[in-house]
Amino acid sequence: MKSRSIVEKIGLIGLLITAITSPCCFPLFGVILSAFGFGSVELFGNSTMYIFLGFSVIALIGNIFSYLYHKKVLALLIALISVVFVFYNYFSSYQGSDFTNLGMIGLMIAGIINYYETKIFNLMKNKSVILQSTITCPYCGHKKEETMPTDACQYFYECENCKKQLKPKQGDCCVYCSYGSVPCPPIQEGGKADCC
Repeated sequence: MKSRSIVEKIGLIGLLITAITSPCCFPLFGVILSAFGFGSVELFGNSTMYIFLGFSVIALIGNIFSYLYHKKVLALLIALISVVFVFYNYFSSYQGSDFTNLGMIGLMIAGIINYYETKIFNLMKNKSVILQSTITCPYCGHKKEETMPTDACQYFYECENCKKQLKPKQGDCCVYCSYGSVPCPPIQEGGKADCC
């Protein structure tokens, strides 16, 4: 599990470093570097293309490992299409860097999706974590079952019946801990809310 994450991060960080330090291939990054007072920094020289392709493949391998872990195909499809874009841009007669930029953005999106899918998968594997909570409005008594977020505390909640906006009670991290039938996942997991 840990090695899967490391492989994907190496690929994504490598892509960013290669793109940022190759303003001739990625003019947008060249403009950003110039805005911060850096000139044309060509870190990899004539090897830039091959290094970028290599990091793209490493990121794809990380996505394959992620897919084998959580079995969600969306991120893998985005990563595959992104790598095809990168290779097409370099090995076709197409002039410009549009497909390479799309490929790099796609790989970043796939990395973000994998991060959240893995987090949700880990919560689901832990049978003691409950994601459903029935929230009860303290003003009108209306009850509704909701799925709690796994990546952040929910500080505000609007009652669909009386339209009042609920906030957590003092000392609680979220509305589910104050008004729900089940506390939020971070509290369930460790007893301390590090999501706020």
